[in-house]
Amino acid sequence: MKFVDEVDIRVEAGDGGSGCLSFRREKFIPKGGPDGGDGGDGGCVYLVGDSGLNTLVDFRHKRRHRAERGRDGMGRQCTGRSGADLFVAVPVGTRISDTDTGELIGEILSHGQQLLVAQGGFHGIGNARFKSSTNRAPRQFTHGTPGDKRQLHLELILLADVGLLGLPNAGKSSLVNQMSSTKLKVADYPFTTLYPSLGVVRLGERRHFVLADIPGLIEGAADGAGLGTRFLKHLARTRLLLHVVDIAPLPGQPTPYEQVQTIERELNAAEQLLAGKVRWLVLNKSDLLSAETLAEQQTALIEQLDWKQPVFAVSALTGHGLAELSEQLMQHLEQLPQAFEHSNAWHPLD
Repeated sequence: MKFVDEVDIRVEAGDGGSGCLSFRREKFIPKGGPDGGDGGDGGCVYLVGDSGLNTLVDFRHKRRHRAERGRDGMGRQCTGRSGADLFVAVPVGTRISDTDTGELIGEILSHGQQLLVAQGGFHGIGNARFKSSTNRAPRQFTHGTPGDKRQLHLELILLADVGLLGLPNAGKSSLVNQMSSTKLKVADYPFTTLYPSLGVVRLGERRHFVLADIPGLIEGAADGAGLGTRFLKHLARTRLLLHVVDIAPLPGQPTPYEQVQTIERELNAAEQLLAGKVRWLVLNKSDLLSAETLAEQQTALIEQLDWKQPVFAVSALTGHGLAELSEQLMQHLEQLPQAFEHSNAWHPLD
């Protein structure tokens, strides 16, 4: 299933019910008078944060969400029933804007948070409410007002806790498979991953984080080469980036230093926000090198790059080093402030 982190939907609040035009007519009561009741209010549409959701894929097949209409008033001054409100679950970290006007309506930043996106219509008035000393038999009544109808653009602010970036075939999908229970497609050709995929890394009760496998980048991606900038924005929707490097490339393929430099240039060309994100270096396929050769290449690479952030040598094939990497990631994320404590810090790219 394709990953979905942006979608357009239509929300329709319920119309208000109309008031009733009615007169009391009973035996032995020749002058019963007006008794038309009011209508009911239309239902509103709310978006509700749900921490159990992490994509907007459910909206691919249901784009229209409509609340219930208010019932019309009835005789004997009976008020019509109000329409039921509609609550639509969205992932925590969803930004909502009006498609037609571009207005930012709000952001869902916590589980259970409710955001009103379409106001229900106001009820109509029955003729009993128009009765007065000078208007004994009113025939006036009003119709309910229509509910709001809007086209909304939903967009995830935070895609995952940790995002993987690197050149195609660096082993990102294999890392996600090893570190989580996810089973992503793995093959020996470029661009095996065409859409972002998520995996949950669990280290114990209430200790887990979401890992995102981002499609591989190539030189010129910021200018549209390969998959282009289509998925660069996903990198800005993570709290930490893991730069995955093939430490044992085949002859003719970019060296580890060239791999890092290629990605660095694309991040800087795409957006300063990406260039400033915290990135850890992950040297994958370490099982193909001896311990001595691996140590030498790791030291040389760190010196060439003047790398100041943590570096991990791992193997997605054997699982070597992944337990330590997962624990270090968990500890780092636990020390960070809540993802949406200051939502402006997590704005994605335009």
